[in-house]
Amino acid sequence: MGDTPTPAMPVPHGGLTVVPAMPPWARQPKNMTWVPGGTFQMGSADFYPEERPVRTVAVDGFWIDEHPVTVAEFRRFVRETGYVTVAERPLDPAQYPDADPALLVPGSLVFYPPHGPVDLRDVSRWWRYTPGAYWRRPRGPGSTLQGMDRHPVTHVAAADADAYAGWAGKELPTEAEWEFAARGGLEGAVFTWGDEMTPGGRVMANTWQGEFPWQDLKPPNKRGTSPVGSFPPNGYGLHDMAGNVWEWTSDFFAMPQAPDGCCVPHNPRGGSAEGSKVPDEPGGHIPRRVIKGGSYLCAPNYCLRYRPAARQGEAVDTSTAHLGFRCVLRVPPS
Repeated sequence: MGDTPTPAMPVPHGGLTVVPAMPPWARQPKNMTWVPGGTFQMGSADFYPEERPVRTVAVDGFWIDEHPVTVAEFRRFVRETGYVTVAERPLDPAQYPDADPALLVPGSLVFYPPHGPVDLRDVSRWWRYTPGAYWRRPRGPGSTLQGMDRHPVTHVAAADADAYAGWAGKELPTEAEWEFAARGGLEGAVFTWGDEMTPGGRVMANTWQGEFPWQDLKPPNKRGTSPVGSFPPNGYGLHDMAGNVWEWTSDFFAMPQAPDGCCVPHNPRGGSAEGSKVPDEPGGHIPRRVIKGGSYLCAPNYCLRYRPAARQGEAVDTSTAHLGFRCVLRVPPS
């Protein structure tokens, strides 16, 4: 987008002007961008119930990765540490009492498009637990990562994202930090780039094109994840804050609470692990964390969640073909 502001330019929208200037003491960490602290309107009243109510929130400044952690970056972490991801580890049958015993083997969730329209209430019509699928084998045994070094790493559970962040000397963002960064200074805008889905006819993010989940109108070589940086950055210079892959945050999932009228929450954190559980649902005994940003599988007819305010709860043991992460630094580098 030729008129996309660079990180040092003011970003006007809705009466707000943000100047994301780097603080004078800062030295830029590799592949990270400084996001200034500020107060913003978090959430949305116009889409899904879990985004309501809109509330005023304040965050301090922080560094954030310019793009999701890539396959190449995650490979280096595994090579240097010998780390084994959740999708590669044996499953504990006691944690999955209702599961098919044949599926109690290491694996991950892989997307398989059906041949025609299906009931959108039944996610099993397009998601399949695939033994042997993990970050190196994104579609299961026999698949490879050839040519995908610059794609976001996928099939990573929350613990995997935490482990990488710790190794890198970073952390996962809170939900408030992630949403503040995703907005790029556009107060109240629907998308990370403004209010129009395709300004001037230009596609701004890697999202589903066609009728989900069966009609994929993209060329075969453009389906699935895309290399990071394939689409224009937002006002803070951040790529893929909408679409491509969902991203883990450090917050446990809870429904937003209306402000008490006294104080603006400052650097708020999410709920508790126990409070994030949904005991009446299958797998509801597993804590859930907030994921943000939507993915290449989000479409207006099913999941219009490639927006800063959008959020979902995801079980911490889950890894999928459309879920990754990025990291933050909350202290100035020495």
